[in-house]
Amino acid sequence: MIYTKKTFTLIFLLISFISHSQTAPFEISIEPVNIENLGGIQSYVFGQANGKWLVLGGRLDGLHQRQPWASFDIAGHNNQIIVVDPVAQQKWTASLASLPIAIQEQLSSTNMEFYQENDYLYCIGGYGFSATENDHTTYSKLTAVKVSGVINAVINGTSFNAFFRQITDPLFQVTGGRLKKIDNTFYLLGGQKFIGRYNPMGPNNGPGFIQEYTDAIRIFNLSDNGTTINITHLPSYTDSVNLHRRDYNAEQQILPDGSEGITMFSGVFQHNVDLPFLNAVTINSSSYTVNNSFQQYYNHYHCPVLPIYSEINNEMHTVFFGGIAQFYDNAGTLVQDDNVPFVNTIARVTRDNTGTMTEHKLPVEMPALLGAGAEFIPNLSFPHFNNEVFKLDSITDNYTLIGYIYGGISSSAANIFFTNDGTQSSANNQMFKVLIKKATPLAVDDINPASISDLNLNIYPNPNKGYLKISFNLTKIEDVVLSIYDIKGALIDEAKLSNLKIGENNFEKEVSNLSNGSTYLITLKTANNKVTQKIIVKK
Repeated sequence: MIYTKKTFTLIFLLISFISHSQTAPFEISIEPVNIENLGGIQSYVFGQANGKWLVLGGRLDGLHQRQPWASFDIAGHNNQIIVVDPVAQQKWTASLASLPIAIQEQLSSTNMEFYQENDYLYCIGGYGFSATENDHTTYSKLTAVKVSGVINAVINGTSFNAFFRQITDPLFQVTGGRLKKIDNTFYLLGGQKFIGRYNPMGPNNGPGFIQEYTDAIRIFNLSDNGTTINITHLPSYTDSVNLHRRDYNAEQQILPDGSEGITMFSGVFQHNVDLPFLNAVTINSSSYTVNNSFQQYYNHYHCPVLPIYSEINNEMHTVFFGGIAQFYDNAGTLVQDDNVPFVNTIARVTRDNTGTMTEHKLPVEMPALLGAGAEFIPNLSFPHFNNEVFKLDSITDNYTLIGYIYGGISSSAANIFFTNDGTQSSANNQMFKVLIKKATPLAVDDINPASISDLNLNIYPNPNKGYLKISFNLTKIEDVVLSIYDIKGALIDEAKLSNLKIGENNFEKEVSNLSNGSTYLITLKTANNKVTQKIIVKK
């Protein structure tokens, strides 16, 4: 993943509502699995056949460094084909060196988009160093891989070259997006074109670079007879505000009407600030919808994700495992850290039969700061729909294997980006089984009530010197009351905000009678909604 951020810190405690628990729809457990000499890898692609995995691309190191000369270096490229048998706990490898140079280069890149259709794994784009271009680039390629053929060839030590085919298409020059399907149509969602060496000081400093977000959902049909790949591009969606996303999670869904869909969860970075999106975008076969009534506070960067749907309750659950996020839970209080740290949170987003989405923190956590750039590899013998969303109503009272988590970045601390010299993190080689069962009557998950607040209150800076800047969202034109209380509940100041608009509103206020080192509560209230956040004053 490419982690482009400005160097500022903003941390505060968000206590929008009193946290409360809700009966869990299922219980999750994770168990470590150790395979001898299984190396670490992150931001890779995978396919599977006959119970074995095929792993391509990705990086063999941890979070990229900030220095352009050290970031995304050649030594971190994965130049191998990796085959894993998670049941027999075996692995095999083979070099890419026998393949054509163009295929070698793309398949050693990071953050390719990928999708497996029957026995073919389709890999699009990806970012890495190209000896052909003598530069770091995003590849404008689609490579088709016959998964079973490559797996068998690697295990048997025979040639696999005939199982790779590649085409070139400028619309596939994308990295950090996601490739999914609805029915028979492919969707290339978000991502960017990045050419040159990463530089945190921006594109016009040092070696410089080109960075162009697609701001799009590119839609196409693909036909493949095993020899020739034909692409038919269809009318696509472009939205520079809402589709300006990369390095995020987009997952197959079953929508409330029973149809297939995709939801784009979070992503980075917003146009006006180097922070993740908190809203979501849901795509069906005919349109897309931005959901500003829902806010996802956990699991913002790409991480392992488990989608599971209950036909009985018409509820779609999407479970996220660790990764990187702007928020994390600390003893029941939601903490905001605008450095966007590594986290160990496991959370689910649930869409009910009305389409309402809510976020819940599970009682189980990742055992360390893991998950960023890792993948959830599904156990396809578990009952699932055509789009590989699992069938929740098929789970039993006993823990059952539903998939595995493999790879990703293992970080030694939450915030390492600004001190990273390559030793603070590594590519994780630990594999985990993911087990699921019916929830016991006492099993609860903590709902995050801030996830369903329409107001989307944001206060900055925080800590604060007494000059407040706030932004908030309105779904209809109405007056808003802004109140400031001390920690004991005494009213310090109050203002009525009028002449507001639907959508984002901004307000600034100097408050002179706030004590240095004290904590205050900022409340925003409408006729039917109320949100409270905690602010710290440091003058």
